[in-house]
Amino acid sequence: MAMPPSWPDRIRALAAGELQPVAARRAATVVLLRETGGGLQAYLLRRRTTMAFAAGMYAFPGGAVDPRDGEGRIGWAGPPPEEWALRLGTDRASAQAVVCAAVRETFEESGVLLAGPDGESVVADTSGPGWQQDRADLEAHRLSFAEFLARRGLVLRSDLLGAWARWITPEFEERRYDTWFFAAVLPGGQRAADSTGEADRVTWTEPSEAVRGFEAGQLGMLPPTITVLRELAPLTSPRTVLEAAATRTLAPVMARIRVDGDRVTVRWPGYERLTLDGVFPAAADGAR
Repeated sequence: MAMPPSWPDRIRALAAGELQPVAARRAATVVLLRETGGGLQAYLLRRRTTMAFAAGMYAFPGGAVDPRDGEGRIGWAGPPPEEWALRLGTDRASAQAVVCAAVRETFEESGVLLAGPDGESVVADTSGPGWQQDRADLEAHRLSFAEFLARRGLVLRSDLLGAWARWITPEFEERRYDTWFFAAVLPGGQRAADSTGEADRVTWTEPSEAVRGFEAGQLGMLPPTITVLRELAPLTSPRTVLEAAATRTLAPVMARIRVDGDRVTVRWPGYERLTLDGVFPAAADGAR
């Protein structure tokens, strides 16, 4: 990954105290997994080049928390928000919001719904036009996820999620997210969408194959995405991924910067292979 053109000057401004970091919005993303004869596969979508954040990059389904995700009562099965608060390192309302956002955004972007009529079952098919309208209404904020579940007589299946990691967008970025990454298995009978409003391409791929595509310069990805795929590559099945998720720590990961003359360095502690380093002559005054 090359350092984006906008980064060096923004990094210099931050280091000089001339740039005030924007607040990071809470967000959630879900690595959908399935097992085939060839092994473990993950669902990736390529964000449209018109998107304000991560344009043209391959990513997992996900997005920002809706304020309504953490409010009121919601149909729920599996570990309650209080348990998720301990796992995620947040308060109860924030934990509910993050888990709800993970399930809601996955449904909006892929059509995969981690919910069912009770805590023992999952919706088997979400491909009909009524479901598509629900996805559109959720995405347009005409419908809250709690309202959607209640209308459908469903409960969110929090037990189908495994918390994997937490990454915070660097302080010098214009748009910032505090994102929890989850893993989940594609429910039996459901199919992930072949197209989505925010993506111009979707694909199921083995994590190791995606890593090779990134390293060959064929697939653009942000540091958290490629790191998660590298971590998944040695695992052989969705079951082993969820078992591994249960033992992972969720300490937030965020980049650190260094400016030494014309040299600018960005590194993620503990993930040194992501380090970006280069010589970038300072822009003229007023060019930022």
